[in-house]
Amino acid sequence: MGTREQNEAKFSQWQFLPGGGRLYSLDVPGKSGWSARYLKEVDAIENTLRFWQEIYDERGQSIEIHEKYPVDTGHRKV
Repeated sequence: MGTREQNEAKFSQWQFLPGGGRLYSLDVPGKSGWSARYLKEVDAIENTLRFWQEIYDERGQSIEIHEKYPVDTGHRKV
């Protein structure tokens, strides 16, 4: 969990969700042309509802999703 200020400092982008929540995202370039996007969904009082990572190949195609919270499900091929 974090405050709105902490989330805004960690994540470069966010969008508002119905009900007052937000979806934060951060894109991270990889070393081999791949990239990762970290996503965090919070409710109106910034309680974390879901946190996951999306992996993209060098063409920008989504190839894996790794849900980390509320349950770490490991990597799942798309």
